[in-house]
Order: sequence, then C-alpha cells, then structure tokens
Amino acid sequence: MSVVTTGFFDGVHLGHRHVLETVVSLARSAGEEAVVVTFWPHPRAVLQQDARDFRLLSSLDEKKQLLLSLGVDRVEVLPFTRSFASLTAAEYLSLLQERFGASVLVMGYDNRIGSDRKTVAELCHTERSECISIVPVEAFGDTSSTKIRKALSDGLVEDAAAMLGYNYGLQGAVVAGNRLGRTIGFPTANMQLYEPLKLVPMNGVYAVEVEVLGSTYRGMCNIGTRPTVGGVTRTIETHLLDFSEEIYGLPIGLRFLRRIRDERRFPSLDALRTQLLQDRTACSF
Repeated sequence: MSVVTTGFFDGVHLGHRHVLETVVSLARSAGEEAVVVTFWPHPRAVLQQDARDFRLLSSLDEKKQLLLSLGVDRVEVLPFTRSFASLTAAEYLSLLQERFGASVLVMGYDNRIGSDRKTVAELCHTERSECISIVPVEAFGDTSSTKIRKALSDGLVEDAAAMLGYNYGLQGAVVAGNRLGRTIGFPTANMQLYEPLKLVPMNGVYAVEVEVLGSTYRGMCNIGTRPTVGGVTRTIETHLLDFSEEIYGLPIGLRFLRRIRDERRFPSLDALRTQLLQDRTACSF
C-alpha cells in the first residue's frame, strides 16, 4: 500500500514541498511507501494550451531528483496523452489504487483531478473514496509555478528562488561559440540546453554559480543576442571566475544568484571590456 500525491510538480517549489512533507509523514507513520505520480509531457503541450510559448521550470530528470531528495520513495511517470486526459476523477482514482496501491491520496487545497475537474471536497463523496482516503493540504504562502515563471521572465531570479526554495538553474553542454570573448580577456562557455523547453530568464547579466568538472565556481552569465557585435541569436554564455580549463563538449550547470544589469549595446569592444570588468567585480561576492 502507498500514500500517493499526483500532479505535474513543475519546479517542485515550496508549495509542492508542503504537500510532499505531508505525503512522507503519513507514509512513515503508516509504514507505507511515499509515492509521487506525475506526468510527462506537460498537459499544455498535449492539449495545445499556449504550447508555443509555454516553458518549464524543471526537466523530467530534474523533477525526479528534486522529488526523491525530499524523502519520496518512488516517482512514477505516466505518459500524458489525450486519452489519459479524458479519464474522469473516479477512473483516475481507480488507476491510482490498482496500479500503485494507493490507500491515501494527498492533494493541495486547490488541486483538481480528472476530466471532470473534481475538487478535494467533491472527491471525498465519490464511491472510490471509500477505498482511498483523501487528505487535503492547506495553502502554503502565495507560491505557484505560474508566478515563478513570471518572476524569471522578468529577470527576478532572487524572487524566484524565494518561491522555489533553491536557486533556479539550467543544465546543458558547452558548445563552440565565436570565441570573441577570448580576444578581450573574457572567454565564455556557450551553453546548449539539455531540455529545450526549459525557461531561460530574461536577457541580461547575472551572477551565477557554475558546476563543471565536479566542482563549483563563481561566474557571470550573459543571456541575450550580443548586440555589441551584431548578434541576432539568443545565447547563454558564462565567464567562469578563476578558471582556465578547456571544457568544450562537457556538461555544465548554472544556478542564478542575482541579476547584475540589462544587456545593452556598447559603442566598442573596449567599452564592453570596461563594463565586463565591473560586472566581474559585481559577480565575485
């Protein structure tokens, strides 16, 4: 038997964690498994609700790692399809019981399940709830994945971190760029994201922590089109402080600490270099 919660859990933010703490606590008390049943891909992508512009706070692997780090015993991923989306709440409760042995379903106060969008209160009155106990969890602050996406889109990475409970990050591989940074004393690692639907913060310069080669370094990251050199493609480029290794082709991770300034066009490379010296100082503490 298991204590289950279900949802997409994008970002696994503090509101989600409040629900997960209840799941783990109830499971430990009852000697049962704490199980998260989540979905992939995001329902918006399948149902085409703003799918063109919608971006994720966490990749599937990141989400699994975050959930397991909170004491969950098992993370089950169901393919989200149009057929799956058509399941009623009663049918979904049956699935949770039959496939995952759910004896308790923990739900956020505003969560709804099934194609009929049943609330916690409504679920407590279904016949299936005689076999599965429904446990509601009250709201935790004013946190939501939507608000976090908005904060990141506005460059407010510190506000996003306060809602997430950790610094927002990106994961990818270092790919070749135009190597212009080397010519002015600021070599950069150009990142290609592993998950192309990950939300990238607003264009600008950020103080970041960089994970590469098994260690963590401070860095300054520029997100944007590099207008000083006539760039048009949006890139994610990071200069690592006190670092000189060759890392092309290697995995790299960024954690955003704070926003330093807007990206802007400078009249010359010398003017850009002068600004980058100031940026490096701002990012070094």
